[in-house]
Amino acid sequence: MNEFGHAFTLAANMVGRLDPSLLNIVLLSLRVSLTATVLAFAVGLPIGGWLAATRWPGRTVLLVIANAALGLPPVVVGLAVYLLLSRSGPLGSLGLLFTPNAMIVAQSVLALPIVVALTHRIIEPLWHSYGDALKMDGASQSRAVATLFAAGRAGLVTVFLSAFGRVVAEVGAILIVGGNIRGVTRTMTTAIALETSAGDLPLALALGLVLIGVCVVISSLAFAMNRALAYQAG
Repeated sequence: MNEFGHAFTLAANMVGRLDPSLLNIVLLSLRVSLTATVLAFAVGLPIGGWLAATRWPGRTVLLVIANAALGLPPVVVGLAVYLLLSRSGPLGSLGLLFTPNAMIVAQSVLALPIVVALTHRIIEPLWHSYGDALKMDGASQSRAVATLFAAGRAGLVTVFLSAFGRVVAEVGAILIVGGNIRGVTRTMTTAIALETSAGDLPLALALGLVLIGVCVVISSLAFAMNRALAYQAG
């Protein structure tokens, strides 16, 4: 118990004085996860809106796949991206494996189904309520969907935060494609796993505290956005 208390004190001191090694890991984690979330959002948002506003054969199958992929195991995604980016893979010539870019690719794949599925859930009821009226006013389908994006912006912010929360706390995919290289691809989650096994509890605890703080902020923002959305609907 005393050992844990001592490690916790050292961890709190590291966080308080912004220890350089701790700060580098945290900043890399945030950069990778934010970039991956932005990319997934840019691709998944129009797909989710398109699925909500259109009816065509095979649409239901795509929705089922998107929702099933919400529970996609990170290690499976990491393995798939590893095979894609390895030297013998189709994108091996790009030299992305064991770089932050490979981690961004893996996390983007994890975040994409979340953005698609949740965007669809938010936009579909809005389309049922206002889609026909917007088209009768002369709006094209793409413009009508864009209008509904604006109307559901609070919910879409929650979608972004949910996707970010999913990827910033995952370890399996980025460990496989990033390699956990010190100063290059070591993130909060991979460093926690490594430092715990190596016995460096203060650094592992410090990173854990920061990661918990990030998750609390994300949850708080998502809760506030949901309240705002409910208030607008009421």
